[in-house]
Amino acid sequence: MTEDTGWRWCQEVTVAFLNSSGTAVRSGSVTCGTHIVGALGVDWGTVESTVPLPVPLAPGARKRPAWTVCVDARRVPLGMRTGTREVSADGD
Repeated sequence: MTEDTGWRWCQEVTVAFLNSSGTAVRSGSVTCGTHIVGALGVDWGTVESTVPLPVPLAPGARKRPAWTVCVDARRVPLGMRTGTREVSADGD
């Protein structure tokens, strides 16, 4: 889920995690693919950012953390916006 922050170059991104394995997750990372979108909906590029996975995550546990994901403000001129569309996680 994404929400505006008031800055066209940032979004609040909330991701739900469920550890469906039988072992705890102790480390890992979350990668967000944030698209730079023009006024007419044209996708001008994607910027990846990585944050630590919210660990530890016990077997069967759920977490729903939120991050403010931003790209360099000069990459998002007036009339453009960001849209985080891809999120992937890698845990150990």
